[in-house]
Amino acid sequence: MPLDPPVEAAMLAAVPGLHGFALALCRHADRADDLVQEALLHAIDKIESFKPGTNMAAWLFTILRNHFRNEYRKRRREVSDGGEYFAGIMAAQPEQESRIRFAEFRGALAQLPDEQREALMLVGASGLSYDEAAAICRCPVGTIKSRTYRGRMRLAELLCIDGAADLAPDKATQAALSGGNLHWMA
Repeated sequence: MPLDPPVEAAMLAAVPGLHGFALALCRHADRADDLVQEALLHAIDKIESFKPGTNMAAWLFTILRNHFRNEYRKRRREVSDGGEYFAGIMAAQPEQESRIRFAEFRGALAQLPDEQREALMLVGASGLSYDEAAAICRCPVGTIKSRTYRGRMRLAELLCIDGAADLAPDKATQAALSGGNLHWMA
């Protein structure tokens, strides 16, 4: 059954955010791609359960999160092969400054508790409201706000960020950041 063009457009618009959220959950780009694809296929299969007028992205995030959680429960019983250790040793270090900073950020993000990382990805990276994130995580809005705040503070601590000057390597970027909206730390 073909999708209505507005529904299809809303689903496609959510893909970058879904991918970022999936990457934060599973920490592997190839697995994140698979999670997004599986979530979209499930959503298409169950499109009749989507309520028109509600937030398509939030619905898709919920599907992705539930799928990830179900797979995690299944994998907990499996024995790890240890392949990730050797892959980490053999990986070449990035040479560009932005790649190094992004790798540091990903490492710091990985150190956060799952709940804080999840809240940050939903609210910070994906742009969902606290209410939408709380609905996805099935917890009170205050809990999402607390997790987001604690996650931001812990990230700043792990990355040794004291202010806007620490966020950018050059004066032009620093000026843009200081004149812009730096609410992520608040």
